[in-house]
Amino acid sequence: MPAIPTRVMGSGNSWPSALAICGGVANTLTAAGTTNANALALSAEINVVTTTAASTGVRLMPVEVGASVLVANQGANALLVYPGTGVQIDALTVTTAGFSIPAGKSAMFYGVSGTQWISLLGA
Repeated sequence: MPAIPTRVMGSGNSWPSALAICGGVANTLTAAGTTNANALALSAEINVVTTTAASTGVRLMPVEVGASVLVANQGANALLVYPGTGVQIDALTVTTAGFSIPAGKSAMFYGVSGTQWISLLGA
């Protein structure tokens, strides 16, 4: 279960420390590029993509065991989510294969090794 910033602060941590522990939110993102090399690089744990031109995508940050990243597609087209170089999402091709999130859907990505993300696509 992810930590909630106010609860982390209640244990004596500062607001910046709480955000570092709990992770950040990136809203109103615009997908870019059509490969993992030029897709928009994500840096937050919760990412809301609101503009998705056809065939555009985002790239997950480097994978860490135990990491979790939410990508919500609120755009008009499917959103491609790419792994970093040398990394794989599910059983897709390493580095180059994009995981497709349909318009209006969200997916969670879980780091299970230094080279593997596992996805969970929302209904």
